[in-house]
Amino acid sequence: MGRLKRLKKIRIHREGTHTLAGSLVLILAVNTALYFGLECKVPFYVVAVISLIVYGILVNFFRCPIRLFGQETEKVVVAPADGKIVVIEETEEPEYFKDRRLQVSIFMNIFNVHINWFPVNGIVKYFKYHKGNFAAAYLPKSSTENERTSIVIETGDGQEILMRQIAGAMARRIVSYAPVGEISRQDKHAGFIKFGSRVDLFLPLGTQIEVRLGQKTVGSQTIIGRFSKTNQK
Repeated sequence: MGRLKRLKKIRIHREGTHTLAGSLVLILAVNTALYFGLECKVPFYVVAVISLIVYGILVNFFRCPIRLFGQETEKVVVAPADGKIVVIEETEEPEYFKDRRLQVSIFMNIFNVHINWFPVNGIVKYFKYHKGNFAAAYLPKSSTENERTSIVIETGDGQEILMRQIAGAMARRIVSYAPVGEISRQDKHAGFIKFGSRVDLFLPLGTQIEVRLGQKTVGSQTIIGRFSKTNQK
């Protein structure tokens, strides 16, 4: 019963409908041709099994779980994506803030949900798309050299954070739903990245970080950090 309830909270993301429909048509066409075109059915059975596995991976990739952040949201930063924490460090943010920030990065492999959620409640103050390379997203240089989008959100108490969507070696499309002026909520989708990627957060110095390197995150659920009263803005 519990598993059934969880399944009812999962749907297919709109970014995957065309891909899944096209893949299904192709798979059916190939398998039908093999079934009726070959006397020996062994190749058909092999291809059919491989087709089911590949299509299952695609369906899993484009799944869209319905999540609500049920805790106190004030001064809280939640994970913008499913994945694993690969960076926690103080660094220079050269694009928007041009000063020192706390960087927390989440790497998403191909089996993770690839929806991105807004990490804080507020309003989008800045958005920019950057063309770039498609190096492995776990590499540090991907934050400044890969195809990416930068989204700055200002909270109700004036804190600003930067969320950066980064395409990886397999990712070839970043989708963002965060134009300037968009109201952000922690259970609202900020975008989608196809096939392996990374999300960076740049937080004010003094933010209390509540995750550790290597920790797995759940988008819109895992608390990344909390703003303190002494945070720089």
